[in-house]
Amino acid sequence: MPETAPALIDTLCAQPPFDALTDAIRARLAPDLVPVEVAKGETLFAKGDSLKGLYVITAGAFDIRTGAQDLVSHRGAGDIMGERGLLRDGCAQLGARATEPARLILIPAAQFLWLMEESDAIARWFARARPTDLNDSGPYATGLTALRVSDLMAQHPVTCGPDATITDVARLMRQHVISSVVVMEGEQLAGIITAHDLTNKVLAEGLDGRIKVAQVMTPDPVTIAPTQLGLDALMLLSEMKVNHLPVAQSGRVVGMIGKTDLFRQQAATASHMVADIAHADTPEDMAHVMERVPGLLAQLVRAGVKPASITRRITDITDAITRRLLRLAEARLGPAPVPYLWAACGSQGRREQTGISDQDNCLILDDAFDPAQHDAYFADLAKFVSDGLDTCGFFYCPGDMMATNPRWRQPRRVWRKYFAGWIAQPDNEAQMLASVMFDLRAIAGEAALFQDLQADVLAQARKNSIFVAHMIANSLKHSVPLGLFRGFALIRSGEHKNTIDLKHSGVVPVVDLGRIYALLGSLEEAGTRDRIEGARAGGVISDSGAHDLLDAYDLIAETRLRHQSAQIAGGHAPDNFMNPADMSDLERNHLRDAFMVVKTMQSAIEQARGARG
Repeated sequence: MPETAPALIDTLCAQPPFDALTDAIRARLAPDLVPVEVAKGETLFAKGDSLKGLYVITAGAFDIRTGAQDLVSHRGAGDIMGERGLLRDGCAQLGARATEPARLILIPAAQFLWLMEESDAIARWFARARPTDLNDSGPYATGLTALRVSDLMAQHPVTCGPDATITDVARLMRQHVISSVVVMEGEQLAGIITAHDLTNKVLAEGLDGRIKVAQVMTPDPVTIAPTQLGLDALMLLSEMKVNHLPVAQSGRVVGMIGKTDLFRQQAATASHMVADIAHADTPEDMAHVMERVPGLLAQLVRAGVKPASITRRITDITDAITRRLLRLAEARLGPAPVPYLWAACGSQGRREQTGISDQDNCLILDDAFDPAQHDAYFADLAKFVSDGLDTCGFFYCPGDMMATNPRWRQPRRVWRKYFAGWIAQPDNEAQMLASVMFDLRAIAGEAALFQDLQADVLAQARKNSIFVAHMIANSLKHSVPLGLFRGFALIRSGEHKNTIDLKHSGVVPVVDLGRIYALLGSLEEAGTRDRIEGARAGGVISDSGAHDLLDAYDLIAETRLRHQSAQIAGGHAPDNFMNPADMSDLERNHLRDAFMVVKTMQSAIEQARGARG
């Protein structure tokens, strides 16, 4: 039976970015959605076809292919197809063929373009598909259109001379676990020999292993420059019908790239990780997916993707793990006795996670919740999910702000009392708790339990001038690391001596400002950038102040991510402690200027508090 319009819109809006659609947009879009079913082996569209609209896969899988029918990548449930073509000339850039029976939701082209105009969230999400966006910084951009060959190649290719024997080459391949060797004659590229050559040109012909490489190699092979895109390499490999390409610059071989490198990169995109998580059966399976996240972070940083897009993608992976753990918990424990909502706070709530994070979460339960009858179930559910998150690398919150703590596993009416109490008596603990809980974001469960709660709390808080003053004072406790004469105030002792903490002294002061702006403007946005933008639109801060602060925040966040990326590339665990001596003079000056902007905005907030007082 075909799905009804309400069912289709509910399915569509259960995943990003459509979960950000307003009720009014949902109501207008719902009648235009089209359910699509595709049989195994059927082509949904071919390269160059006129696209009917945007396709959202709800079940099944597709191979994405070039015009020559060479495989580029895979797409599965939750993936989106067609946005690039729709925002260019309306024609498909690649082809899509179902590898199993599939179901999709089609958003007709006209409605998709209307969405781009009506919804800022949709416009931001799909901005990377526009031709002018060379950084491909959308939330699920494919790495092959964002990364260069130099980011993907093997930098030290194994080589031999043309006089080496086939046996010598076979041993090199076995020793280095590779399938190709570059043949060099002095400093000049002479050829390439692959495992395929050994099978087809030597073994199949009954030749002796003592023959020279020069007799069976591919001479003068086609090369690719390190500055070209990964997608260029994949297309060239497909056109030449080969599996390996030497990478050359100014006539000198600097690397080797193969289809395996490119497919591995495709598997490392956030969308594929989310798809793998959706099919995981255990926390350990999800932990294996999480092992790819440091590589994803490093690749995105190298590709020049904006910090907000990087942290959003990483947070989307955390959200997917949380939702999958909840489904696994319900499969083990049975259906929940009363409706519930799992919510995240902290960096996950703000969608600002990087390579290191603890877990901050809570359960908002229906008011029908009876502790005697129901709490044992939710205690088990919370333990299963929190233990699973820990297995995946999200360590337990040091402050025990998790749903495993009965205090943070309460019915909606109790949550209202919590917030009312914190606002009425803003002591130090209340300030800390309110700061964390103002970043709440619904992850899974009954969305109605969260509706209006945040808006009501913000309205109450804004009316209490004493609470606002305490919140501002609390936010100013995190100062930027500036010393006298514009120098950096470094950590003076301990493990991190002579470094600055880019999280607590860099990012957190801006996060605190964003939270204050949300309070002053009754803004329901959870993300720091969105809060600053909302504060500008609502007149809470000036246009110039918002512009400077956003630039400063981006630079600090980018510096932090570049630092973590460099640590990952060096084989180290990422952290937040950077020595300014590792930066160039220009980079240090820019970072000092960014900290000065934050300090100026903190001073403005402090003066405003004085005026209110």
